[in-house]
Amino acid sequence: MKTKLHNGKRLNGHDPNQAEFGIIWQIAEYPFKLRAGDVIRFNDRLCRVIRVNECSAVVIMNQPVRDFKTRFDKPVRFQPPPKLFRISPQSETPVLNRKRR
Repeated sequence: MKTKLHNGKRLNGHDPNQAEFGIIWQIAEYPFKLRAGDVIRFNDRLCRVIRVNECSAVVIMNQPVRDFKTRFDKPVRFQPPPKLFRISPQSETPVLNRKRR
């Protein structure tokens, strides 16, 4: 499809006769509430948002250190790997590290 010339200028998909259509198709600056790098509180624990797309936000949460004793009364501590889970990018969780404007 070729662009038409109007008064010697090329049109790039904007028709001045359809002003209402432009109001409907205005894209917001950033359509999601969560952003990558945000720190949120989830189940009274701090979590970090890793990645955000249209359908989900990937969140990482550290697991607590596990302390226990073996059968031979030897104390053992280990750190389990962090959990990854997905939530909605429009979640109403409070963002803790974003500065207010």
